[in-house]
Amino acid sequence: MFRWRADEPGLTRAFTDVGAGNLATHVGDDPQEVATRRAAVAAGLGLAPERLVFMNQCHGAVVHVVDGPWPGPQVPPGDALVTAVPDLALAVLVADCVPVLLADRGAGVLGAVHAGRPGLAAGVVPATLSAMRELGAREVEAVVGPAVCGRCYEVPEELRAQVAAVAPVSATVSWTGTAALDVASGVVAQLRAGGAQVAWLPGCTREDASLYSYRRAQDCGRFAGIVVRYAGWDR
Repeated sequence: MFRWRADEPGLTRAFTDVGAGNLATHVGDDPQEVATRRAAVAAGLGLAPERLVFMNQCHGAVVHVVDGPWPGPQVPPGDALVTAVPDLALAVLVADCVPVLLADRGAGVLGAVHAGRPGLAAGVVPATLSAMRELGAREVEAVVGPAVCGRCYEVPEELRAQVAAVAPVSATVSWTGTAALDVASGVVAQLRAGGAQVAWLPGCTREDASLYSYRRAQDCGRFAGIVVRYAGWDR
């Protein structure tokens, strides 16, 4: 179920894999089956299903501050969540985009970010760091999860130039020498520029069959990155 998981006193960060199944509701799976899979992931984290909060991702830079489950079925569009509430897990869904899990242990502030190419260019990462600091975060640690690598993300030269104007380190070349983007490198650069300490996990989604990849198979599911702080938790 979990490709990577780090349990520390009061804090868990994790990324699922295809073993957990598709966790997205927008790719054609039966909604009840998706709900069952999400409940299994929540149980694996010791939480009730409603304490696992997902986004309505739209490839932008809108950040939502959440203090509990969404009050209704309509989830507002956004690509980042932040919270200072314990026992509330923030989840980001990806299948090539860059998932980022953020935590300030001392302040008890968490964040989860969906950073695709448009989000990188729009500044979703600095926007999330700013929102966390408004909640009291000062020392933010980031875990950057698996995403499509630059060698596998071929794009038109004009598009590479547009994104590189915002994140120069993202400009690269594909396996065949054509224009490409390394979105994760751009995300890492923005995190470090924003003062976060960064741990970057290995893995290219297109090359690794244990992860979903839209570039490899457009008819695919989504895996999740999840971060949660526990109240009175000691392991």
